[in-house]
Amino acid sequence: MRKFVAEGVGTMFLVLLACGSAVLAGPSIGGLGIGLCFGLVLVCLCYCIGNISGCHVNPAVSLAVWLSGRMSAKEFVGYVVFQLLGATIGAGFLFWFMNMVPEGFNFGGITPGRGYLATNVLQPGATAGMALLAEALLTFFFVLVVLGATDAGKGAGKFAGLAIGLALGLVNIVGIPVDNCSVNPARSFGPAIFCPEAWGDFWIMVVGPVIGAVIAVLCWKVIAGGRKAIA
Repeated sequence: MRKFVAEGVGTMFLVLLACGSAVLAGPSIGGLGIGLCFGLVLVCLCYCIGNISGCHVNPAVSLAVWLSGRMSAKEFVGYVVFQLLGATIGAGFLFWFMNMVPEGFNFGGITPGRGYLATNVLQPGATAGMALLAEALLTFFFVLVVLGATDAGKGAGKFAGLAIGLALGLVNIVGIPVDNCSVNPARSFGPAIFCPEAWGDFWIMVVGPVIGAVIAVLCWKVIAGGRKAIA
């Protein structure tokens, strides 16, 4: 249960702080700053709960870890449930905070209206196919970094959290102009609960990351297997 609670709390703060950076400071820090905020939050969480739950805070990462044989199906289901719950609570706190400030406060949603709570929606000019490809490729990269950095005997050890956080920041900087960047179904789910308009694009934020996670697992097995044979 400690692992599940850690995942819930971690995902809550990921949504509250990282999405909060877009909502509250978007115009000031831009896409680069928001991407860095996502990365920095994850670095902090990795070193906070990494030794407890592995700090997945992302169903796509948990899926990859399960498919890699590093966790049981029961744990996988528990992780996802608490990640979704944590994301919803984090978005709820952000929604509550937004409705407490006086009129005229300069919120920083990336997309006016549809960008409420920094939801993952197609940005002007982007197509569903473009977003799906971006989500799959960016998740592939991010999850591959997670698997490699945390691999027993081949990983980055104490530097794993830094590598993972930097990877999340990088994919967000690249993906924000397309669909506000998800690579994490839970991160998309929480804000969408409070912004129904986002549900139309939500399928992309699930299908893309799932495809990317599966490809990352297959790729890492080839890479890790090859290294083992050479060694």
